[in-house]
Parts: sequence; C-alpha cells; structure tokens
Amino acid sequence: MNSDDLNLFVRVAELGSLSAAGRDLRLSPAVVSSRIQRLESQLGLRLLNRTTRQVNVTPDGETFYEHCLEILKTIESAQDAVSARRNKPAGSLKVSAPTAFARLHVAPHIPTFLKRFPEIQFQLIASDRFTSFIDEKVDLAIRIAELKDSSFIVRRLADNTRVLCASPAYLSANPAITKPGDLSTHNCLLLRFPGSQQFEWLLQGPDGEILAPTVQGNMDSDNGEILTEWCLQGHGIALKSIWEIGPFLRDHRLVVVLPEYKPQAHTIHTLYPHARFLPPRVRAFIDFMVETIGDPPYWERP
Repeated sequence: MNSDDLNLFVRVAELGSLSAAGRDLRLSPAVVSSRIQRLESQLGLRLLNRTTRQVNVTPDGETFYEHCLEILKTIESAQDAVSARRNKPAGSLKVSAPTAFARLHVAPHIPTFLKRFPEIQFQLIASDRFTSFIDEKVDLAIRIAELKDSSFIVRRLADNTRVLCASPAYLSANPAITKPGDLSTHNCLLLRFPGSQQFEWLLQGPDGEILAPTVQGNMDSDNGEILTEWCLQGHGIALKSIWEIGPFLRDHRLVVVLPEYKPQAHTIHTLYPHARFLPPRVRAFIDFMVETIGDPPYWERP
C-alpha cells in the first residue's frame, strides 16, 4: 500500500470530509475519491460511508484508522532518525502563528530558512484562533498569550513589549491623557474575539500596582491589523505590541500614550507537543527563529 494513501484516509477520517481532506493535502475531490476507492479495493473492505452531506468511518474503517496512525508515526520516526543522522533536516513542516505576526515576522524569513534547509517543505497557517495540533496536524505553533497547558514543550522567542498608542491628530483633537482614569472619556479601539482578553486593559503603574481602567469605544474588531489602521487614521487609542507598530512609532505616525503605565505583556513562545524525539526540522526552525529575532528582538532596536 502507498503510505500517501494511508495518510489521505487518516485526514478524511479526522476531518469527516473528502473535500476538506483534499484542501488540506492540496488534492482535488476527484483524486481523493479515486484514491480512497483504490484503498478500499486493495483491502476488500468499505472504509467510509459517504452521503451528499458527510462522510462517516465504518467499524472496519475505525480499526484500520488506528493501525494507520501507528504506521505513519513509525514512518515519520524513521525519516526523522535518518534526517538527524545525515544532519540535514527534511520533510514537511507545518507551523501556526497569529495572523499579523505570521505576515510581519515569520513569512518574510521563510525563503532564507528554506535556502538554508532546502529539503524541508514548509506550510504556514496564519490564524488568530488557537489551532489544534491534532486536527490540523501542526508541528509547531507560535503563541503570544498566557500559557496554561503544561502538555506542550515551550521555548521563548522574545519578550512582547506592549504600549498604549494613538495618532498625533487624535491626541491634538481630544482632551489630554495624564492618568489611566482619563481613558474612560476616550474612544478606545478594542480587540474582541472568542478567548481574547485584550478588551480588558490591565496596566502596571510606576509603583507596581495593577490598574484596570474602564475602556470603551465605538470601533471593535477581531483583527489586530484593522485596529492599527484605525489608530493610524486617528479614530482612537489602541493597545498594541511593538512588533506590530515599531515602524509607525519611529516615523511618529503613532505616539505612546501614558508611557509610565505598562500594559501587561505575554512572552512570544513556540509550542510543540511532548515528544521523546524532536524532529530535526522542528528544532531547526525554532533555532532559526531565535537567531533571526535576536535579543532584544530586532523590532525593538533603534
């Protein structure tokens, strides 16, 4: 049997859809259907029950699925072991990162990474939702959040310095902001999506006290880059990471508000599942990103 066919069947079973598995593996629905039929013909068993709306795994398919997982895991371990021995990271690498961070600080560096490691096939998932390692077969995730799940291996990439900021035009047209309480009278641009806590601005004062001033406004979004654009246009005050707005602070299109009050910040981490043997391609990418970002991170340097 072809191991690619086994992997295809696993993805169909996990996603419950031929078309979804095809999109994930960059195959047409017709090719997916043909290869599943070929696999069923080789086995002499029906693995899937298909309807116009969904695909269900048969009892025989469930048994076959469990064995496929073991087979594919063994193949991957063998490939990783050979790759480590050759000291040439190789194979498929799927990385998840927040949308804006992926666009600004991951995607631009991937050509350099692949030039260094040409035997790696790279896939980047840019999404602000928390990607499932299991459902989407992610090898590594970049997270900018408080990490509560101890089932992952975590490595620090960089500190995430955050500030309150606004455009000079907005500040000149509105009352002065001298203390956190003044924010309640200003239009605050808030990031809202399921699981987000950024609509609650926690600030650490000069004496170390934690303040939670009332913030509200008439413009919310689930996309941080939209908030940055609104801020640049002079529509309000935003809480932003330096990695998002560094260039705009340097050219004075944005100004830091209440610089003595620091928004609570979470470290930028890489996460990967606990594993006895870390694939060389994953280790290579983590080391590359740590080297590329530097300490302090390049976006905070003068």
